[in-house]
Amino acid sequence: MARIGPYRLPIACAALLLQSCTVGPDFVRPAAPDATRYTSEPLAPQTASADVPGGEAQRIVEALDIPAQWWTLFQSLELDDLVEQALKANPNLQAAQASLRAAHELVYAQQGAFFPSVSANYSPSRAKTAASLASVPSSGAYLYSLHTAQVAVSFVPDVFGANRRQVESLEAQAEAQRFQLEAAYVTLATNIVTAAVQAGSLRDQITALERVIALQTDQLAIMQKQLALGEIAEAAVVAQQASLAQTQTQLPALRKQLAVQDDVLIALGGRLPGEHAPPAFTLAALKLPGDVPLSLPSKLVEQRPDVRAAEADLHAASAQVGVAIANMLPQFSLDANAGSTAAHLSDLFTSGTGFWSIAGNITQPVFEGGTLLHRKRAAEAALDQTAAQYRAVVVAAFQNVADTLQALQWDAESLRAAVDAERSTQRSVDIARRQFELGDVSYLSLLAADQAYQQAVIARTQAEANRYSDTAALYQALGGGWWHRDADASGEAAPSGKANTAQLIKADAREAH
Repeated sequence: MARIGPYRLPIACAALLLQSCTVGPDFVRPAAPDATRYTSEPLAPQTASADVPGGEAQRIVEALDIPAQWWTLFQSLELDDLVEQALKANPNLQAAQASLRAAHELVYAQQGAFFPSVSANYSPSRAKTAASLASVPSSGAYLYSLHTAQVAVSFVPDVFGANRRQVESLEAQAEAQRFQLEAAYVTLATNIVTAAVQAGSLRDQITALERVIALQTDQLAIMQKQLALGEIAEAAVVAQQASLAQTQTQLPALRKQLAVQDDVLIALGGRLPGEHAPPAFTLAALKLPGDVPLSLPSKLVEQRPDVRAAEADLHAASAQVGVAIANMLPQFSLDANAGSTAAHLSDLFTSGTGFWSIAGNITQPVFEGGTLLHRKRAAEAALDQTAAQYRAVVVAAFQNVADTLQALQWDAESLRAAVDAERSTQRSVDIARRQFELGDVSYLSLLAADQAYQQAVIARTQAEANRYSDTAALYQALGGGWWHRDADASGEAAPSGKANTAQLIKADAREAH
């Protein structure tokens, strides 16, 4: 067996010392739920239909991919322009983008701890010494100058991986911020679509109410003529006037809601209400998507930005346990210093003025009053907390999809019933009006028919809006297609050295397999 010389032993020990390990748990992505469907009962392959715009049957297509610009499926150029404008100018989205950049910079800053720290220093001084302690470098002079220039190098080997775990935690936090940004994109687009649908619904309700007011006004004019001829009592005319006034009072409330929704659309686009007016959306200007996606339950945890953000938070918490453990183990450091000192600046770095030192240090925490132990336990408890929060986010995500799928089914049923009710009440009004003009029924019968028709018109308009809004909600619930948004709105690719979203989800899929 070869002998190890005495000069090789320190080198071998140093090599073993620098072969660092990483303490703490290695993060493993949580497995996707093994659910095979979102609802307790199987869903119908398509929804009910009604013979009105927006009443088309929708087909539930499993594994249908979601485009990044899913809002274009509503086939409204005004809506497309509004969303694109918002994606460029919305201040909340810009704040999320800046937060992501800051998170990346914190990662790069922490990675600097892997390298030695080097600093240069120059220190000139002027001093006066007592006569009994005359300065030797200055040949007994009371006053003398001293110039010192040096370079200091400090290095902390990451023996137990404390810095690597800290970098891992910061990278996970940046990943969480990235998915929060993706969620902000999807949420912003959904909010704009929903606000546009609500504005269109309110505008249609106003139009329908104005038609009802016109009919009631015509009816009042007929009744006033009948009163003049003595065919009806004055009480019937007064009741009609009261009914007309009551209907007219609903218009200001609807117009107020419409103005608010228009302001919402302007604000979401990052503009001021006084500087811009949004398009006058109507439900007829939108096209209800016929085929709607239904992602596999096992894919939902990969597609939902909030689930991915919660997973990244779990990763960060796991790495912090490793940081806490490493802080309880010995800490190593290496320091080196070299320079020159002279009484005159011109003499620096000349023969005989140089100095240097090399020092190593090992520190083992012995007694910290339980601080390090309890910090480790706190990190473990935080990991348990984050794991529970992750499971809660997953459950909420599945519930969100289930609720939206159920809403699509029942929205279609509600619209079909609302259309039938509107047409029935409209025929009832027509019959009651003819009968009233012939004197076959009382005015109260006509008034009841008018009020039923008015409510049916508003209910039908609201049912149409629900179908559009819940369709947009389904795209959001399934993730919003962010994984196809591998370039920003200006077409610029992801920054050099940073994977874009499409590359990241593909890498995640490879890891899963």
